[in-house]
This record gives sequence, structure tokens and C-alpha cells, in this order.
Amino acid sequence: MPLENSNDKGATGAAKFVTSTLGNTVGGVGRTVGNVTGAATRGVGDTITSATGSAGKPVGDAISSVGTGVENGANSVAKGVENAGQWKS
Repeated sequence: MPLENSNDKGATGAAKFVTSTLGNTVGGVGRTVGNVTGAATRGVGDTITSATGSAGKPVGDAISSVGTGVENGANSVAKGVENAGQWKS
């Protein structure tokens, strides 16, 4: 049986519930936007590479890399928002 933490009662417990819910929601939305943006950008890069062959491969690869960077950055921010909502440092 888990021990109750006296810091999670009353107003503090209510605040943690609200901020956790809000943080998880905002983090989830941010992660979704980052994943969609990353996938779409990688798709554009792959399309450029396919359409232009070896001549356009460097450009297509660069665009794909940007998409991966955007996705990774958005996931990192989303994790930070979720952690803040859970009062983690």
C-alpha cells in the first residue's frame, strides 16, 4: 500500500492535479504537431529526392533532416511542458 504524501493534500494536491492535466494536454498536442510537421517535412524531402534523383538528393536529405530536427525539438519541448505540469525539475 503506497504511503500518502502530505504535500499532495488540499490546495497543493488540487493545483498539482490541474497543472498535471494541463501540462499533459499541452505536451500531447505539442508532440502531435511536432510529429505531423516532422513527417510531412520528411515526406517533402523524400519526394524531392525521388523526383530529381541524385541531383536533388542533397536538397531532399537536407529538408528531411530539418523535419527530423523540428520533430525532435517539439518532442523535447512537449516533455518539458509535461514535466513542469507534474512539478518535476
